[in-house]
Amino acid sequence: MERENKAPDAAGDSAVSTRVHARPPIWRNISVIKWVAQLAALVAVLALFWLLGSEAAKNFSASGISFGWDWLSDPFGVNIREGIDVNPDSGARALVVGAVNTLRVAISGIFAATILGTVVGVARLSRNWIVNRLATVYIEIIRNIPLLVQIFFWSALTIGLSDLVEDDVGTHLFKASNKGFGLAWLFPSTGFWPWLLIVIVGLVAAKFVAAWRTRLMEETGKEAYSLTYAFGTVALFGLVGWFIHPILGFLSGVWDAIGDFIGGLPSSTVSVVIAAAGLLGAAWWIRQFFESRRTPAGFGKMTDDDIFRIVFAGLVGLGVALVGFALGGASIETPGGDVLTVAELIRNGFSNGFHWFADKFTGDSGGPISFSQANVEVRGAGFTQFGTDGIIITPPFFAVWVGVTLYTAAFIAEIVRGGILAVSKGQTEAAQAVGLKRSQYLRLIILPQAFRIILPPMGNQYLNLAKNTSLGLAVAFADIVAVGFTAINQTGQSLPVVLVWMAFFVTMSLIISGIVNYYNRKLKLVER
Repeated sequence: MERENKAPDAAGDSAVSTRVHARPPIWRNISVIKWVAQLAALVAVLALFWLLGSEAAKNFSASGISFGWDWLSDPFGVNIREGIDVNPDSGARALVVGAVNTLRVAISGIFAATILGTVVGVARLSRNWIVNRLATVYIEIIRNIPLLVQIFFWSALTIGLSDLVEDDVGTHLFKASNKGFGLAWLFPSTGFWPWLLIVIVGLVAAKFVAAWRTRLMEETGKEAYSLTYAFGTVALFGLVGWFIHPILGFLSGVWDAIGDFIGGLPSSTVSVVIAAAGLLGAAWWIRQFFESRRTPAGFGKMTDDDIFRIVFAGLVGLGVALVGFALGGASIETPGGDVLTVAELIRNGFSNGFHWFADKFTGDSGGPISFSQANVEVRGAGFTQFGTDGIIITPPFFAVWVGVTLYTAAFIAEIVRGGILAVSKGQTEAAQAVGLKRSQYLRLIILPQAFRIILPPMGNQYLNLAKNTSLGLAVAFADIVAVGFTAINQTGQSLPVVLVWMAFFVTMSLIISGIVNYYNRKLKLVER
């Protein structure tokens, strides 16, 4: 809003016009309107949750259904088909088993789908007609059949295999049957954790070696084989650590001392640490945000959205601090009958974790990794089953894993193909002009540029894969959803179980998004 004022000049002969910018009234101020709209939306959402919660409480009261968390410590009473504990002693333990099963499918599926999708996406751009057509057929068939149908297909295919008989008793490198798949596998053995610690030190050293070789290549212009040197460094540390890992046995006392120290801390320390982490994290984020807006002339002008982000970060940090103190004082009954606060459970968990590490650093000699073949044995009244050796993939796990992996890989293949086609054709022509092979310019020139385009939509596919694991309920896979339904049937606590589901999937999705966003920022071009 402008207003023009006229005033005579010093000689009094003519008028000088000046424009005065008047502040618009508050009901037309765009900044005020933005803030009011966002606060109104927040209040509306909170009011909706309060309304839904109050209505749910009324319905529970009318139906005689209680809302609580006592079922977490009560005996579960049902065996779980597969997982880290097939006979959990509490509802909380059962949900942990289901969560681990979900993570097993999600994490391994993400890696497998990424590799398969990248290979198929590149194959669809191949000049070889057969390779190109096979990739196209795979993509068009897999992505156009509903995922649930595919899971049913793989489940039916597994169930249709032959049964185990007495002739199969013994050890096998691989054995397929309608009871699952038995495979020979590598397992941690005596000295694995000390050896792994040495390998981690090797990974850190490999990072410095790769940086040194890259710097050497930039200075001399000669091929420095930085990746080969990095792999060689890790392999060297792994080979040496295979023989010298017993010397790290002295760390057992260190881990025990740390565990004792944590176990002796007041439980209120946990709440203080959580609150401090929330506040310091918010302060760090705000500082980094200000630094990103710094210019040679100072800080740039903050927009309304920038101010909102800063305020929101501060409120999140304050909220984490308040939640840390609120949850720290909440009491939970353990399966053993003891009543402990959440802070005490967290403290004891960290303390027990360090004591567990102490038990692994025994200083005993022996190979860190052992090889075990799958075995078939006769149990009970003549039932032939897989034994405990090797690794056993159950039919439900196989059906869900193969289904979500192949389905997601088909979409990733199209994302990879689109990302490669988005790279300028001149990059390929320049690479061919200097004599690079197709595999070389794809690996060194095209794919590094394409992944800047590929990564964001690929992250969405990772999220889809992680959430699609819940379809395992249809084939009796013991994921967190199936275990939760069992808990609902046992206790009638439907709403608390659903809240656990929501918290688990939100947390898993946020972690995946955070990892993808981190690498997306690492791949971003740095502008001068």
